Amino acid sequence: MRWIRGRRAWLPGAIAGGAVAALTAGGLIWGFGPWGNGAGQDPADTCRGALAPAEAEEFFGGAELEFRGTTGQWMDYETEHCTAQVRGQESGGVRLELTLRPSAAHRSSHAAEETSAAPIGHGWNGSIVPGYFPQAAVLVDCAPVPGDGLLVLADVSGKDIRNLSAEQALALARFTTESARGAAERYGCEGALGKRPSTVDRTEQQKRPVAEAEGTCGGVVSERDTARLRLTTASEMPAGRALTEECSLELPAKNHSIRLSAYYGPSAQQEMYLDKRYPGSVKGAIMRSHPCEGALDTAYFKFEELPLQDAGKDVPRTVRSEDGQRLLTAFTTASAARHGCPAT
Repeated sequence: MRWIRGRRAWLPGAIAGGAVAALTAGGLIWGFGPWGNGAGQDPADTCRGALAPAEAEEFFGGAELEFRGTTGQWMDYETEHCTAQVRGQESGGVRLELTLRPSAAHRSSHAAEETSAAPIGHGWNGSIVPGYFPQAAVLVDCAPVPGDGLLVLADVSGKDIRNLSAEQALALARFTTESARGAAERYGCEGALGKRPSTVDRTEQQKRPVAEAEGTCGGVVSERDTARLRLTTASEMPAGRALTEECSLELPAKNHSIRLSAYYGPSAQQEMYLDKRYPGSVKGAIMRSHPCEGALDTAYFKFEELPLQDAGKDVPRTVRSEDGQRLLTAFTTASAARHGCPAT
């Protein structure tokens, strides 16, 4: 979980362990039981017809595959999980994994919560990480599903996985989106779906002069802010409709930076839940929400000056609250517009 291994890694072990225990008690443990015969299923029956077998074969270069599917409970909601791998492959080999989860099961994970993810593009609300631990996520408007949204998660697992080739990254994007299309049809989702991906943006985080920012930091920093705060460098991902976004701005004080974050759909629900449960982890942060439509629901935005703590003690802030508010407003406006959220 990102909140333990990433942003909230500073939590003392006892607190982090307690958090895991609390969430486990809340139903985060998978309780899978096979439906059908579990192994060797017909592709048409895998994830009840949602898994895209042709795209799975494309990922594995046309090899003959075998499929498995299970159902389980995630936050008391039914979740489906299925896999595709080369037939006869030994345990630990490469697998494509697909998870279908209703938005009401308000825990995000995988590419949906990764700030290092690029937008999957082609008209989808979704993210993709083609590097280490390759994964992708798509969120579909779906009124028949609890929470009015369907979160489709795809992962590539196996001990031999490194960075994906361009062909494999494209196949992963197609596997995710076409599986989302199949799931949307099965559930009777009404939301508009994107197109079949023809390209994948494999750009990693880029550092640019603030004045040249064009990705997730684009349109955020004015000339006034640049001069006032003495900002020089922006670190950003490509702009689009990723489910979690981040813009980082270096400050003149040694090791200080500004982090602007955006969360949509289950990612927003998760972040709001965690911030409320562990208020000490966001001390000094500025947060706000913004209404979106459909499965994107209420988006959540945050301004933080890093580091938050040093040797267990709060670090003095160098950015005034009014400056933080202004930057957060600009970031919220730019990000929400990309995601098609109504202006407020």
